[in-house]
Amino acid sequence: MSELRKIHRTASHELTVLRDVSFSLGEGDTCAIIGPSGSGKTTLLGLCAGLDDATAGSVKLDGQPLEELDQDARAALRNRLVGFVFQSFQLIPTLTAIENVLVPLELRGESGRQKEAAELLRQVGLGDRLDHYPLQLSGGEQQRVALARAFIHRPKILFADEPTGNLDAETAGPIVDMLFRLNRDAGTALVLVTHDPALAAKARRVVKMSGGSIVAEEEHAGV
Repeated sequence: MSELRKIHRTASHELTVLRDVSFSLGEGDTCAIIGPSGSGKTTLLGLCAGLDDATAGSVKLDGQPLEELDQDARAALRNRLVGFVFQSFQLIPTLTAIENVLVPLELRGESGRQKEAAELLRQVGLGDRLDHYPLQLSGGEQQRVALARAFIHRPKILFADEPTGNLDAETAGPIVDMLFRLNRDAGTALVLVTHDPALAAKARRVVKMSGGSIVAEEEHAGV
């Protein structure tokens, strides 16, 4: 992304949420975005994924400028390249665990990959929960289903917005380990927003935001 700016305007007020933010992420790299509430983290994530329009600047996914695409083309690009993990799990309550994992493939018109979905659920420790509905699963188990769903279509980049935000510390640890292991095995680039310094430290790059701007960047060995 280059010189990204986001301004919310009303008839009487103008609020700059992002101020000329620029950074890039290579294939298989990991980046954590940290900062206080209201610093622009989630807005930046939404713009990177093409879920919202920037006021100015450019975002490229796999070399494709998102501002040149209409909403349908953006959705198609996301479905091909992007995986998501959210704080609130975003599972469909009327579908079983394995059916939830298969949703991204069904949106692409693909079928016949139940074995792959079952294997992903096994990798996240839910091999015996394939036919359970979200309400029959704990919060940690639901987030494991969300992780399996995020990787089922082999995305090039994964966006994770506070992936452990609804989990207690004991449950969050294994989820974080699974996230980075799946990401490493798949060679997927990872961008995560978090308030958790320990989670952020696992990423190779840490971008700190304040007041809609990047105020610091660090590089670590990562995990």
